[in-house]
Amino acid sequence: MEFYFNAAPNPLKVALFLEESGLDYTPVPVDTKRGQQHEPGFRKINPNGKVPALVDGDQVLFDSNAILLYLGEKTGQFMPAAADRGQLLSWLMFIASGVGPYSGQSVHFGHFAAEQSAYALKRYRYEANRHWQILEDRLGQGRYMMGETYTILDMAIWGWAPRINFIMEPDAESRFPNIMRLMAELNARPAAQRAQALPGKYTFQQEMDDAAMRHMYPQIYA
Repeated sequence: MEFYFNAAPNPLKVALFLEESGLDYTPVPVDTKRGQQHEPGFRKINPNGKVPALVDGDQVLFDSNAILLYLGEKTGQFMPAAADRGQLLSWLMFIASGVGPYSGQSVHFGHFAAEQSAYALKRYRYEANRHWQILEDRLGQGRYMMGETYTILDMAIWGWAPRINFIMEPDAESRFPNIMRLMAELNARPAAQRAQALPGKYTFQQEMDDAAMRHMYPQIYA
């Protein structure tokens, strides 16, 4: 099993599953600031040119939430009871279609956009906050997203939640005590610590220089 990754939120949540499950995998670093996501070999794995991606025998997968679901169903680990599968899918798609995209756009317009747009920043910060508040309220009803059962939903949140202050405002995490409680619990798990340490074993470019901006945000230069 080959796991294509970097230190971004979406790859890290897959890394957490891999470490929690004990699956044997080979990490394959993809330095997106150096443009490796655009190389033909990687585009054959993920035509969308993003990480993470996973190759498991004949199965080639991309999109972090699809990978989490695939691995959960493959192993039978970190999934709810069969009767609750529909609820899990609803929340997983909510994270995939709302939390991640709005958080990412909030980061882009708040920190990296070539031209500042008050309207865009207000919209995406509002929507990011709204989506995170829905997760906060859900976690106020139980220990995990699915009550007392630790699932791939919690892993999906874990990838993004450490960046809440960067996504919105410097003190944003103070508004989400239930999410911070979950993060503290997951961060204490040995598997989470191994997942967090994984990118540090490889050399990724840290500087967001002009070349990195062109690789990460080519539409700016089109």
